[in-house]
Amino acid sequence: MVSTVMSSSWPKACAVSAISLPDRGTLADYNRKVLALTPYSDAIKMNPNVPIGSPIPRVVGGSSPIKHVFYIIRENRTYDSILGDLKAGNGDPTLNLFGAIITPNAHALASQFVLFDNFYVDADVSYDGHAFSTGAYATDVVQKLWQTYYGNRGGIYLAEGEGFMRNPFGNLSAPESGYIWDYAARAGVSVRSYGEFVANVSKTAAGDVVTRESVPGLKNAVAPTFAAFDLSITDQKRADNWLQEFNGFIQNNNLPQLSIIHLGNDHTQGTTPGMPTPRAMIADNDLALGRVVDAIANSVFWKDSAVFVVEDDAQSGPDHVDSHRSVALVASPFAKRSFVDHTFYSTSGMLRSMELILGLPPMSQYDAAATPMFNAFQATPDLSVYKRSTPNVALDEKNPPNAVGATASRSMDFSDADLTPEEPLNEIIWHSVKGPNVPMPPPRHSVFVRPVK
Repeated sequence: MVSTVMSSSWPKACAVSAISLPDRGTLADYNRKVLALTPYSDAIKMNPNVPIGSPIPRVVGGSSPIKHVFYIIRENRTYDSILGDLKAGNGDPTLNLFGAIITPNAHALASQFVLFDNFYVDADVSYDGHAFSTGAYATDVVQKLWQTYYGNRGGIYLAEGEGFMRNPFGNLSAPESGYIWDYAARAGVSVRSYGEFVANVSKTAAGDVVTRESVPGLKNAVAPTFAAFDLSITDQKRADNWLQEFNGFIQNNNLPQLSIIHLGNDHTQGTTPGMPTPRAMIADNDLALGRVVDAIANSVFWKDSAVFVVEDDAQSGPDHVDSHRSVALVASPFAKRSFVDHTFYSTSGMLRSMELILGLPPMSQYDAAATPMFNAFQATPDLSVYKRSTPNVALDEKNPPNAVGATASRSMDFSDADLTPEEPLNEIIWHSVKGPNVPMPPPRHSVFVRPVK
C-alpha cells in the first residue's frame, strides 16, 4: 500500500510512504480500535446523560415545552472575529474584528443567555456549509465538487436544485433522505423557509424580490418576498419582510413549528469601492438578528420558543483555537442565563438539539453522534425578554476608492458566497479593520479539540 502526502508547497515537495498490508488478524484489531474511538454508537442515540427536566428530550418523540424553533443561519465568521473580546470566554482580543460596538446584539445574546466558546462548524465553505447546516451531511458529490465550484473552474451549485439527475429531495447534492424540512414534513411538523435554499426570481414594482424554492421539499413553504443571498439587499430589508409575516402569524395564531431564516450579509463585499464597508455589513447583519430575536421575545410565542443561531461556515478566518471555531447563539426562556458553556458542540449538535425538540430522528451519523446542547438549557423558564441594541456604526458607511484591497475586491465575484477567494477576502477584511501594516495570522488547524477547563 502506498500513501502520498502533499505539502502546502505542492507540487514542489511531497512525501511517499510504503505501508505493509496488514494480515487478517491485524486488520481486525485495527477495526476494533477504530470502532472504540468512533463517537457514534446506537447506545448514545438514547442520550443517557440528560439533566432531569431538560426541555431538550432524551429521545425522539419525548415531550418538550418548546413548541416553536427559529433557526437563523449566517455567513462565514469565526468565534474570535466576533466574540474574542468577551473576557468570560476563551477568546483572543487581538484577533477580534467586530467587537461589541459593531455587534452589540451578538454580544448581548452571548452574555445574557449562553456564551459558547467551544463550538465548531462542520463545514469548510458555504457550499458544504449549507448542506451540513440543513442536512447534517454533505454528500460525496458536494465534497468533491465544492472545490471546483469555489475555484470558479466550471462547477455548478447543485444544491440549488437546478442540476441533473434529481432525486425526490433535490438532485445529486441532496442527502438520500432529504434535509431537515423533509424530515419535518414526514413527521407533520410545519416549516417556513426565509431565504434558505431559495432562489431570487424577479423584483416587484415596489422593489421586493420574488422568490421560489430551489429544492422540491420546500414547495409552498417559502416566504415569497424574503430575498435569498444577494449582498445588494440589506438584512434590514429581510428583517422587515420577516416581521411582516411574523406579525401575521401572531394575529392568526398559526406560527410554523420550524422557521429557518438566512441572514447572510455578514459575508461582506470586502472593500469594493462604493459598497458598504465590512463593519457596516456586519452591523447590518447584527441589527437584523437583534430585531428578529426582539420580536420573538416580546411576542405571545416567546413562552414556548427557542432561537438557535449558527454560521454556515467560518471561512478559515483568524481564530486562536481553530479556523472552524465559530459563533453559536441561543435565546429562549429555557436557555440558561449569563452562563458560559465550554462543552464541545458542532453544527450537527445544534441540529440534533432542534430535532429532539421537534420530535425528528437524526439525519445522519453526524447528528446522531453529536452532543445535543443539554448543558445550555434549563428546566424552569425565565420569561424575561430580550431588547435589541443598535450598532454604533453607520449602516450606510461606504468603502472609499483608496481602501486597502479595493482593487482586488472590485475584481471579485460577490454574486454567490463561494465565488470569492477565501484567503484574499479574509485578508482584505482583516486589513480593513486592523490597518495595512498588521499581518493577518494564518488559519489555525488544531489536531485535537478539548473542552476548556
